[in-house]
Amino acid sequence: MTLTRTQVLDLLDRHGLAPSRAMGQNFVVDPNTIAAMVRAAELDPCQPVVEIGPGLGSLTRALAAEVCQVLAVEADRHLLAPLAEVADAPNVEIVHADATTPQWRSKLGPENRRWALVANLPYNIAVPLLLDLLDHEPRIEAFTFMVQQEVADRLVAPVGTKAYGIPTLKVAYWGEARIIRTVPPTVFYPKPRVSSAVVRLERLPAPAVDADPDHLFTLIRAAFGQRRKMLRRSLATHLTADHFAQAAISPTARPEQLTLADWARLTDASTS
Repeated sequence: MTLTRTQVLDLLDRHGLAPSRAMGQNFVVDPNTIAAMVRAAELDPCQPVVEIGPGLGSLTRALAAEVCQVLAVEADRHLLAPLAEVADAPNVEIVHADATTPQWRSKLGPENRRWALVANLPYNIAVPLLLDLLDHEPRIEAFTFMVQQEVADRLVAPVGTKAYGIPTLKVAYWGEARIIRTVPPTVFYPKPRVSSAVVRLERLPAPAVDADPDHLFTLIRAAFGQRRKMLRRSLATHLTADHFAQAAISPTARPEQLTLADWARLTDASTS
Protein backbone atom coordinates (compact mmCIF):
# COMPACT_ATOMS: atom_id res chain seq x y z
CA MET A 1 0.00 0.00 0.00
CA THR A 2 1.34 3.43 -1.00
CA LEU A 3 0.68 6.77 0.65
CA THR A 4 -2.26 9.00 -0.20
CA ARG A 5 -2.19 12.77 0.07
CA THR A 6 -3.93 12.64 3.47
CA GLN A 7 -1.39 10.12 4.77
CA VAL A 8 1.54 12.18 3.51
CA LEU A 9 0.24 15.30 5.20
CA ASP A 10 -0.36 13.41 8.42
CA LEU A 11 3.12 11.87 8.34
CA LEU A 12 4.78 15.24 7.80
CA ASP A 13 2.71 16.80 10.56
CA ARG A 14 3.51 14.06 13.09
CA HIS A 15 7.23 14.47 12.42
CA GLY A 16 7.11 18.26 12.32
CA LEU A 17 8.37 18.40 8.75
CA ALA A 18 7.75 20.32 5.56
CA PRO A 19 9.06 19.62 2.04
CA SER A 20 12.41 21.28 1.34
CA ARG A 21 12.46 23.37 -1.81
CA ALA A 22 16.26 23.57 -1.62
CA MET A 23 16.47 19.79 -1.85
CA GLY A 24 13.91 19.55 -4.64
CA GLN A 25 11.37 17.62 -2.57
CA ASN A 26 8.02 16.92 -4.19
CA PHE A 27 6.38 13.81 -2.75
CA VAL A 28 4.17 11.62 -4.92
CA VAL A 29 0.75 11.35 -3.27
CA ASP A 30 -1.04 9.31 -5.93
CA PRO A 31 -0.91 5.51 -5.51
CA ASN A 32 -1.76 4.99 -9.18
CA THR A 33 1.37 6.88 -10.24
CA ILE A 34 3.53 4.79 -7.92
CA ALA A 35 1.99 1.58 -9.27
CA ALA A 36 2.58 2.75 -12.85
CA MET A 37 6.26 3.43 -12.13
CA VAL A 38 6.73 -0.03 -10.66
CA ARG A 39 5.05 -1.62 -13.70
CA ALA A 40 7.21 0.43 -16.06
CA ALA A 41 10.36 -0.82 -14.35
CA GLU A 42 9.61 -4.44 -15.44
CA LEU A 43 11.36 -5.71 -12.33
CA ASP A 44 12.83 -9.14 -11.88
CA PRO A 45 11.99 -10.26 -8.32
CA CYS A 46 15.58 -11.47 -7.90
CA GLN A 47 17.22 -8.22 -9.03
CA PRO A 48 18.06 -5.64 -6.36
CA VAL A 49 16.79 -2.09 -6.77
CA VAL A 50 18.37 1.19 -5.76
CA GLU A 51 16.12 4.18 -5.13
CA ILE A 52 17.59 7.69 -5.04
CA GLY A 53 15.65 10.23 -2.99
CA PRO A 54 13.02 7.94 -1.44
CA GLY A 55 11.58 10.81 0.58
CA LEU A 56 8.71 9.49 2.70
CA GLY A 57 8.98 5.96 1.35
CA SER A 58 5.85 5.49 -0.72
CA LEU A 59 7.71 4.14 -3.75
CA THR A 60 10.15 2.31 -1.46
CA ARG A 61 7.32 0.32 0.09
CA ALA A 62 5.89 -0.55 -3.31
CA LEU A 63 9.31 -1.72 -4.53
CA ALA A 64 9.89 -3.81 -1.41
CA ALA A 65 6.76 -5.78 -2.25
CA GLU A 66 8.18 -6.69 -5.66
CA VAL A 67 11.91 -7.42 -5.29
CA CYS A 68 14.39 -9.14 -3.00
CA GLN A 69 16.31 -6.01 -1.96
CA VAL A 70 15.81 -2.24 -2.00
CA LEU A 71 18.63 0.18 -1.27
CA ALA A 72 17.11 3.59 -0.47
CA VAL A 73 19.59 6.48 -0.58
CA GLU A 74 18.28 9.59 1.20
CA ALA A 75 20.25 12.82 1.68
CA ASP A 76 17.86 14.59 4.07
CA ARG A 77 18.45 13.41 7.63
CA HIS A 78 15.10 14.85 8.69
CA LEU A 79 13.30 12.33 6.49
CA LEU A 80 15.06 9.27 7.86
CA ALA A 81 12.58 8.68 10.70
CA PRO A 82 9.36 8.86 8.64
CA LEU A 83 11.06 6.90 5.84
CA ALA A 84 11.99 4.12 8.26
CA GLU A 85 8.42 4.11 9.57
CA VAL A 86 6.84 3.75 6.14
CA ALA A 87 9.43 1.46 4.57
CA ASP A 88 9.79 -0.86 7.52
CA ALA A 89 10.59 -4.14 5.76
CA PRO A 90 13.41 -6.67 6.14
CA ASN A 91 14.48 -6.28 2.52
CA VAL A 92 14.88 -2.47 2.69
CA GLU A 93 18.17 -0.83 3.60
CA ILE A 94 18.14 2.92 4.15
CA VAL A 95 21.39 4.78 3.58
CA HIS A 96 21.85 8.39 4.68
CA ALA A 97 24.03 9.81 1.89
CA ASP A 98 24.24 12.44 -0.80
CA ALA A 99 23.65 10.48 -3.98
CA THR A 100 25.93 12.81 -5.96
CA THR A 101 28.93 11.56 -3.95
CA PRO A 102 30.42 8.10 -4.56
CA GLN A 103 30.54 6.78 -0.97
CA TRP A 104 27.15 5.04 -1.02
CA ARG A 105 28.07 3.02 -4.11
CA SER A 106 30.06 0.55 -2.03
CA LYS A 107 26.63 -0.73 -0.96
CA LEU A 108 26.08 -2.03 -4.51
CA GLY A 109 28.47 -4.86 -3.83
CA PRO A 110 30.58 -6.85 -6.31
CA GLU A 111 31.32 -5.44 -9.76
CA ASN A 112 29.39 -8.26 -11.43
CA ARG A 113 26.17 -7.60 -9.50
CA ARG A 114 23.48 -5.95 -11.59
CA TRP A 115 20.96 -3.46 -10.22
CA ALA A 116 17.92 -1.58 -11.42
CA LEU A 117 17.33 2.02 -10.43
CA VAL A 118 13.76 3.15 -9.80
CA ALA A 119 13.26 6.64 -8.43
CA ASN A 120 11.43 9.92 -8.37
CA LEU A 121 14.72 11.74 -8.81
CA PRO A 122 15.19 15.03 -6.94
CA TYR A 123 14.81 17.54 -9.73
CA ASN A 124 17.78 19.67 -8.69
CA ILE A 125 20.29 16.83 -9.22
CA ALA A 126 18.57 14.58 -11.75
CA VAL A 127 20.58 15.20 -14.92
CA PRO A 128 24.13 15.34 -13.50
CA LEU A 129 23.41 12.34 -11.28
CA LEU A 130 21.99 10.27 -14.13
CA LEU A 131 24.88 11.07 -16.47
CA ASP A 132 27.42 10.32 -13.77
CA LEU A 133 25.81 6.93 -13.06
CA LEU A 134 25.84 6.10 -16.76
CA ASP A 135 29.54 6.98 -16.97
CA HIS A 136 30.77 5.41 -13.76
CA GLU A 137 28.30 2.84 -12.41
CA PRO A 138 27.92 -0.12 -14.78
CA ARG A 139 26.33 -2.17 -12.00
CA ILE A 140 23.12 -0.22 -12.67
CA GLU A 141 21.83 -1.67 -15.93
CA ALA A 142 18.25 -0.37 -16.05
CA PHE A 143 16.81 2.98 -15.01
CA THR A 144 13.16 3.92 -14.48
CA PHE A 145 12.80 7.42 -13.11
CA MET A 146 10.58 10.46 -12.91
CA VAL A 147 11.92 13.89 -13.87
CA GLN A 148 10.56 17.19 -15.13
CA GLN A 149 8.95 16.89 -18.56
CA GLU A 150 11.49 19.31 -20.01
CA VAL A 151 14.36 17.15 -18.75
CA ALA A 152 12.76 13.98 -20.09
CA ASP A 153 12.37 15.63 -23.49
CA ARG A 154 16.09 16.51 -23.51
CA LEU A 155 17.09 12.94 -22.75
CA VAL A 156 15.17 11.44 -25.69
CA ALA A 157 15.15 14.40 -28.11
CA PRO A 158 15.29 13.68 -31.87
CA VAL A 159 18.27 15.01 -33.78
CA GLY A 160 17.76 18.52 -35.13
CA THR A 161 15.44 19.69 -32.37
CA LYS A 162 16.00 22.44 -29.82
CA ALA A 163 15.99 19.94 -26.92
CA TYR A 164 18.72 17.82 -28.53
CA GLY A 165 22.05 18.29 -26.77
CA ILE A 166 24.78 16.84 -24.58
CA PRO A 167 22.42 14.85 -22.29
CA THR A 168 20.72 13.34 -25.36
CA LEU A 169 24.02 12.19 -26.80
CA LYS A 170 25.35 10.89 -23.49
CA VAL A 171 22.19 8.80 -23.03
CA ALA A 172 22.38 7.54 -26.62
CA TYR A 173 26.04 6.58 -26.10
CA TRP A 174 25.23 4.37 -23.12
CA GLY A 175 21.68 3.18 -23.63
CA GLU A 176 18.23 3.38 -25.14
CA ALA A 177 15.66 5.65 -23.50
CA ARG A 178 12.00 6.37 -24.00
CA ILE A 179 9.29 8.32 -22.20
CA ILE A 180 6.76 5.94 -20.67
CA ARG A 181 4.14 8.41 -19.51
CA THR A 182 3.59 12.02 -18.57
CA VAL A 183 2.65 12.94 -15.01
CA PRO A 184 0.61 16.02 -14.04
CA PRO A 185 1.61 18.32 -11.15
CA THR A 186 -1.48 17.26 -9.21
CA VAL A 187 0.05 13.92 -8.15
CA PHE A 188 2.68 15.68 -6.02
CA TYR A 189 2.80 17.47 -2.69
CA PRO A 190 3.71 20.23 -2.90
CA LYS A 191 2.43 20.67 -6.45
CA PRO A 192 5.27 21.72 -8.78
CA ARG A 193 4.79 24.32 -11.48
CA VAL A 194 5.67 21.91 -14.28
CA SER A 195 4.60 18.51 -15.53
CA SER A 196 6.81 15.47 -15.12
CA ALA A 197 7.49 12.29 -17.04
CA VAL A 198 8.52 8.72 -16.34
CA VAL A 199 11.54 7.63 -18.40
CA ARG A 200 12.77 4.09 -18.99
CA LEU A 201 16.46 3.74 -19.90
CA GLU A 202 18.20 0.44 -20.56
CA ARG A 203 21.98 0.28 -20.68
CA LEU A 204 23.44 -1.20 -23.85
CA PRO A 205 25.84 -4.18 -23.60
CA ALA A 206 28.55 -1.87 -24.97
CA PRO A 207 28.68 1.83 -25.96
CA ALA A 208 26.71 2.61 -29.10
CA VAL A 209 29.85 3.81 -30.97
CA ASP A 210 33.51 2.80 -30.84
CA ALA A 211 35.00 6.32 -30.86
CA ASP A 212 37.27 7.28 -27.99
CA PRO A 213 34.83 8.65 -25.37
CA ASP A 214 37.13 11.39 -24.05
CA HIS A 215 37.73 12.84 -27.51
CA LEU A 216 34.12 12.26 -28.52
CA PHE A 217 32.62 14.24 -25.67
CA THR A 218 35.35 16.89 -25.80
CA LEU A 219 34.13 17.71 -29.31
CA ILE A 220 30.48 17.49 -28.32
CA ARG A 221 30.92 19.80 -25.32
CA ALA A 222 32.92 22.32 -27.36
CA ALA A 223 30.32 22.43 -30.11
CA PHE A 224 27.24 22.64 -27.89
CA GLY A 225 28.97 25.29 -25.78
CA GLN A 226 28.50 27.48 -28.86
CA ARG A 227 25.55 25.73 -30.41
CA ARG A 228 24.46 28.68 -32.56
CA LYS A 229 27.75 28.63 -34.44
CA MET A 230 28.67 26.48 -37.38
CA LEU A 231 30.97 23.60 -36.50
CA ARG A 232 33.90 25.03 -38.44
CA ARG A 233 33.86 27.95 -35.98
CA SER A 234 33.00 26.24 -32.70
CA LEU A 235 35.49 23.42 -33.37
CA ALA A 236 38.21 25.50 -35.05
CA THR A 237 40.76 24.60 -32.38
CA HIS A 238 39.96 20.89 -32.66
CA LEU A 239 39.29 20.12 -36.33
CA THR A 240 40.55 21.05 -39.77
CA ALA A 241 38.74 21.11 -43.12
CA ASP A 242 40.34 17.74 -43.89
CA HIS A 243 38.81 16.23 -40.75
CA PHE A 244 35.32 17.35 -41.82
CA ALA A 245 35.90 15.99 -45.34
CA GLN A 246 37.19 12.65 -44.05
CA ALA A 247 34.12 12.26 -41.83
CA ALA A 248 31.75 13.41 -44.60
CA ILE A 249 30.34 16.12 -42.29
CA SER A 250 29.54 19.61 -43.50
CA PRO A 251 31.62 22.21 -41.64
CA THR A 252 28.65 24.59 -41.87
CA ALA A 253 26.40 22.26 -39.87
CA ARG A 254 25.24 23.11 -36.35
CA PRO A 255 25.84 20.64 -33.51
CA GLU A 256 22.20 19.61 -33.13
CA GLN A 257 22.18 18.40 -36.75
CA LEU A 258 24.65 15.58 -36.06
CA THR A 259 23.71 12.12 -34.85
CA LEU A 260 25.89 10.21 -32.41
CA ALA A 261 27.28 8.24 -35.36
CA ASP A 262 28.21 11.53 -37.07
CA TRP A 263 30.05 12.68 -33.95
CA ALA A 264 31.85 9.35 -33.82
CA ARG A 265 33.09 9.77 -37.40
CA LEU A 266 34.36 13.27 -36.63
CA THR A 267 36.14 11.92 -33.57
CA ASP A 268 37.74 9.09 -35.52
CA ALA A 269 38.85 11.52 -38.25
CA SER A 270 40.45 13.85 -35.70
CA THR A 271 42.34 11.05 -33.95
CA SER A 272 43.44 9.00 -36.97
